[in-house]
Amino acid sequence: QVQLVESGGGLVQAGGSLRLSCAASGRTFSRYGLGWFRQAPGKEREIVAAVNWSGGSTFTANSVKGRFTTSRDNAKNSVYLQMNSLKPEDTAVYYCAATARVFLSTSVREYDYWGQGTQVTVSS
Repeated sequence: QVQLVESGGGLVQAGGSLRLSCAASGRTFSRYGLGWFRQAPGKEREIVAAVNWSGGSTFTANSVKGRFTTSRDNAKNSVYLQMNSLKPEDTAVYYCAATARVFLSTSVREYDYWGQGTQVTVSS
């Protein structure tokens, strides 16, 4: 089993930056792909970014491309989401998730383990 804990959320002004962290437990962390998802009020959970087990492949949703970047540090059992040039529409609860899939995963249905989420609020 994998346990995930997100941190780094908060309230920022438009144009600001935040760095989210996700710490994972388990000695097999490096064998899991990691994804970042978000869910805004009244909307379904959507993919934000993802990175495969080796870190060699990444995905960034079109809505955040050029502003958000995900990376992982297997030695620290952690994955990060650097968010720059934040916009009010980025406001949501952000979740990290893990999947045992070998290839890059971008669908919520492909992820097996989820963190509790961290709130990101961007004011205008």
